[in-house]
Amino acid sequence: METIEQFTVRRSSRARRVRVRVEPDGSLLVTLPQAARASEADDAIEQLEGWIASRRANLLRARSVVARPDGTLPYLGELLTVSEQPGRTSAHRSGDELLVPADARSERAIERWYRRSAKAEVIERLAPALSALAVKAGSVSIRDQRTRWGSCSSSGALSFNWRLLLGPRELLDYVVWHEACHLVVLDHSPRFWALLEQHQPDYRAPRDWLRRNGSALSL
Repeated sequence: METIEQFTVRRSSRARRVRVRVEPDGSLLVTLPQAARASEADDAIEQLEGWIASRRANLLRARSVVARPDGTLPYLGELLTVSEQPGRTSAHRSGDELLVPADARSERAIERWYRRSAKAEVIERLAPALSALAVKAGSVSIRDQRTRWGSCSSSGALSFNWRLLLGPRELLDYVVWHEACHLVVLDHSPRFWALLEQHQPDYRAPRDWLRRNGSALSL
């Protein structure tokens, strides 16, 4: 069978079926179970051709929503000017500037800065939410999930995606409250949504924004 286009294949011992994902840059990642034939990746791409085209069209539209000028990076609805400094090893914000290394270390330094900043922003928002709900959280971690913006475990451990800082401020506010409410109601039952609406009456707008445009939130 002729391959219809270029894609990356990853084998996973945890995968039970073939999965196709459209990455933020529009490329394709195919995850195969260990025992799957290599040709199953081509089959999946061909069968999902229409879905892939639709996902890419949505991604292109979302990119136009989050487009920013060259030489800038978003931060909770603001734009920071990126300034390279020779000899610098880490990223640091100074006013409306983000000072970064002037070499190949820049990208990792920027992501590390976003992760540190995300932890501080989350903690700032989480404290009043926990107080209002009269609950306590377990550990709080910052991650780089590809398909989730936050999570709450049965033990009360919370995690948040640092990429939320690349969107409007309301997104992070919403996700923090969403996960905090899971400390009271772990599922997505009507009781959960009613509790969230009680504390965040306008939660639908940021939720829907993430559904439409979240895939384009990347550096």
